[in-house]
Amino acid sequence: MKTIEKQLQDYGIRPTAMRMLVYQYISSQNSTVSLTAVENHFEKSDRITLYRTLKTFEEKGLAHQIDDGTGVPKYALCKHEYHSEKHNDLHLHFHCNKCGKTVCLTEHQIPQINLPDNYLPENINMLIKGTCDKCNI
Repeated sequence: MKTIEKQLQDYGIRPTAMRMLVYQYISSQNSTVSLTAVENHFEKSDRITLYRTLKTFEEKGLAHQIDDGTGVPKYALCKHEYHSEKHNDLHLHFHCNKCGKTVCLTEHQIPQINLPDNYLPENINMLIKGTCDKCNI
C-alpha cells in the first residue's frame, strides 16, 4: 500500500501536513464528506486552507465532487490510477433520504450516452435517492 505522502506526490500534490491529514480523514470515511464535515473534524484549522485542500485534490484528479441535490458539495477520493486534471468519475452515487449520507457506487458505471451532433458534454452526474442499507433495517 502506498503511503499518503507518495499517493499525493503521484498526483502532483505537494504533501503538506494538512493535506496528508485531510487525505487520511477522507479515506477513513465510508461516505462522501462536505467541507463542513472536514471543518468539524479539524476544528482548529482554517476554513480556507481546508477548502483549498479539497479543491486541489479535485483539480489534480485525486478526488471528485458530488452534487447530491442537497445544495452542499460533497467530496470523495477517486478509486482509479489515472492521473488527469480533466477526468470524470463516471459511476453512480446514492443519497439516503433518511440519514443524509451520499456514497459512491463505483461498481456501477454510468452508461455511454450518445448525444446529438455538436453537443459537447462537460460533466455528468447520476444520482439515485432512496434509503440506504443501514436505514432500511
